[in-house]
Formats: sequence, C-alpha cells, structure tokens
Amino acid sequence: MAWREKSNYMIQSVSHALDVLEQFQGDADEIGVTELSKKLKLHKNNVFRLLATLEARGYIEQNKLTENYRLGLRCLQLGQNYVQRMGILSQAKSTLQELAKGAKESSFVAVRKGSFIIPLDFVETQNAVRVVSLLGGTLPLHCTAAGKVYLAFDSEKGWEQNLPEHLQRYTDKTIVDRRLLTGQLKEINESGYALEQGEFMEDVVSVAVPIRDYRRALVGTLAIIGPAHRLNGERIQKETVPLILKGGTELSKRLGYQP
Repeated sequence: MAWREKSNYMIQSVSHALDVLEQFQGDADEIGVTELSKKLKLHKNNVFRLLATLEARGYIEQNKLTENYRLGLRCLQLGQNYVQRMGILSQAKSTLQELAKGAKESSFVAVRKGSFIIPLDFVETQNAVRVVSLLGGTLPLHCTAAGKVYLAFDSEKGWEQNLPEHLQRYTDKTIVDRRLLTGQLKEINESGYALEQGEFMEDVVSVAVPIRDYRRALVGTLAIIGPAHRLNGERIQKETVPLILKGGTELSKRLGYQP
C-alpha cells in the first residue's frame, strides 16, 4: 500500500497528540497550555484534552509548581526499547566493560539528539570514588568530550554551523569564546579524540572518540570519564588515550567501519 493511500487513514486527533509530543525538543523542557496552543494553532480546550489523555497514559506529566507540562516516563521507556535494538548499543556493551576495567574509570556510549548528547549505556568503575551513571540526563555539546566529538567530526556541517548559538558557562573552565573553541575542535579533528577537563562538571575529566559505521558515518561517541585527581595529564596521554582510541576503532569495526 502506497504512502499516499495510507495517508487517507490518518486520524487527526492522533496526529495532534503526536504534534504535542514533538514540541518537547531541544531546550523545551516544559511548556504551558497557552504556548502549545499558539505553536500548534489549536484551541486551548483541545490542547488541554490532548495533554490530559497523554498524561493519563504516562507520556506527559505536569509540574505541579509551574503547572507546565513535560515529557513523562513512558517516553523514556519507549526510547529505551528503541535504543536497545540499535546495533551500536548491543555492540558497545563489551567495549564499555573492557574500558571500565582497563582504565579503572567509568565509561559510556552516547549519541547526539538535537543540541544535546544523550548517554545510551554507562558502565561504572569499581573504584569507591567515581563518576556515577549519566543515563537519563543530557549533556551539552560545547563543554563535554562526547559533545566535542560531534562538533569536530560531524562533517555534515562546518564547525561554525555545528556550534550552538549560545555557549553556556557551567564552570570557570568552560570555553565560551567561539574562536577558542573552534581552534580546539581543529586540534580534536587532527588528534582523533576529544578531551574535557572540568568544563561541564567541576573536577571531572573525560576523553571521547567517534564511533562510525559501515557508511563511515558518525553514529555515536565512546567516552571514559573520571575524577580529575586520577585522570591527570600524564595518565591521560599514556593510558587513557590509547585505550579509548583502541576501543573506538574496535567498536566501529564491529559496526562495519573500514578505516
């Protein structure tokens, strides 16, 4: 059956409900009924009924303090069901475990979603002092090693176009000067790995590399993350960088990448 024929069977109310869910992207963590009504060009009563239905099914939840709405747990559950079936996730598990063991630090694999990095899987080190799981959170592009990988190696756009419009400062080490950051991205592109040193979280260091598939396309990023007092400059260069480069190459090969 052709798509043109299938489009005749579309249910408008279902389409509107999906329109509501798709508004919660990028920086839009919470949205009110009035704003949704304007964006969707629907009457507020219709928007409220759509939200009430989605809330009852767990796809939307209301912040009782602001009375605005945000995505619910059910969206996360469906997202997890999807990523569990992605090749990158099934192939990455053994690599993450090997990295956590070899580096004695936590490791994770992540993908880009809009202007953020989303960790898909995370393996913690056995050290008592460690960076705990980042699953369920979002990471900025410009001040995390995983994010810089996408800025430096995503060839669909140039570095300038890839950079967010506003470079938010998270710590006193966050680079918010576009010229300085662009220079760092060039170095990352040449070295093959990205480094972050307390730029997003105080006293936290991370090293990341790109993951590519059989199309040679950038499909994710692999990272090692730990406290700054253990991941110092000498250890990073002698131990961490060789480990993460090897891990990224092996994982990419399992996804069909040919260097």
